[in-house]
Parts: sequence; structure tokens; C-alpha cells
Amino acid sequence: MPAHPLTLAVDATHEFGSLALAAGEDVLEEVPLHSPSGFGHILFGRIARLLERHRLEPGALDCFAAASGPGSFTGVRVGLACVKGLAEALRKPAVAVSNLQAVASFGTAPLRATVLDARRGEVYGAVYDDAGRLVSGELVASFPAWLQGLPGGVQFVSTDFAPFRPALAGTRFESAEVVTAPRALAGAVARLAAAAYLRGEAADPAALDANYVRRSDAELFWKE
Repeated sequence: MPAHPLTLAVDATHEFGSLALAAGEDVLEEVPLHSPSGFGHILFGRIARLLERHRLEPGALDCFAAASGPGSFTGVRVGLACVKGLAEALRKPAVAVSNLQAVASFGTAPLRATVLDARRGEVYGAVYDDAGRLVSGELVASFPAWLQGLPGGVQFVSTDFAPFRPALAGTRFESAEVVTAPRALAGAVARLAAAAYLRGEAADPAALDANYVRRSDAELFWKE
């Protein structure tokens, strides 16, 4: 097992996706992608150009990773299908990484309350510790309802916390620290996947599954 596995990560879970190439936890390049019409028609071409810039053949990669959601129902499936296809063709392991865990990795406190907009007045939320372990399970709920169940002393981490900040007024979290994570998450996905690979947790790509969090009947109505 290489000490610094070459990992290719894909995030197609939202309109502003990304690709990343990493050697161990060192991100060699992260490529932001913007495709309101979806990523199925552009991913493989962008991946080919990324590898060409680093003079790498696909077979040189040790691991593949996908952001597994929550996010766009279609986008999650597209990203997972891309990674599964490449990993299976090359007989390499793959890792699915929760978007909420990826966002939490940008926090700096022992407890990180990650929050993402789930539309329809709800949020995706979870609490992770500074080692990336899940402390409070991933769920979908209204923001005020989610706040009620949070442990004290959390740091909020989000790609855009502005819509939620007013709801902190008058609560025990009114003065809580907020960290803004970047929209491009593939670099974080690659780092987390590399760590999982080194722990022996990379899996058969066929075993990768989506992390929709929202109940499936509601997810079908996601606005792309």
C-alpha cells in the first residue's frame, strides 16, 4: 500500500461541483466546475485533462472517491456512477464521502456543526469532531428544530451560513463561531478518502452508496 496514495475525487452533488487530484492528504490540484445543466456530459473530459496536466495515466491512480451527498438527487448519482465506472474498469478501490463530513473538515473546533441548505425550509445537519468522527447523526430538519438538539460549544461550518444566522438570535448559540467552507469540496473529499484508504477502509466500488439523508420520496422532488 503506497504511503501517499494518488486519489481522484469527484463532486457532482450540486451546481458548483469540482474535481481533485491528491497524493495522500496533499491536494495536487482542485478544479472547480460549474454546470447548471448537470455533469454527466463533462466529467470524463475534465478528468482526462486533469490527469494529462499531471502526466498521469488512469492506471496510476490508487483510489477513487466521490462526494456521496446529500445534494442533488441526480448529481449524487452521476458522481457515484462516474467513480464506480472508473474504479471498476481499473480494478481499484473507491470511497464515498459525505458532503457534511467534507464541509466539517474545514472547521477548527473540537465540535463542528455542519449545515447545508436542503431547500423547502429544511437543512441537512450533523455534528463531527476534529477527527472527522460523527458525534450527532446526519439528518434533515428545520434549522430551529436542529438547533434544539445540538450540544453546546459547537462551531458552525457551512458553505453559506448567511440564511441561517438570524435564527441564532436569542438562542444559546447566538455568539457561536462560524466558519465558511468553500463550495468546491473535491479536495476535502480526496483528503478524507486517502485517509480512509490508508486505514484499509476503501471498498469495492460496487459497494458505494448514495447518502441522500432526506427521505427518498421527498428527494425525488429536488429542484436541480
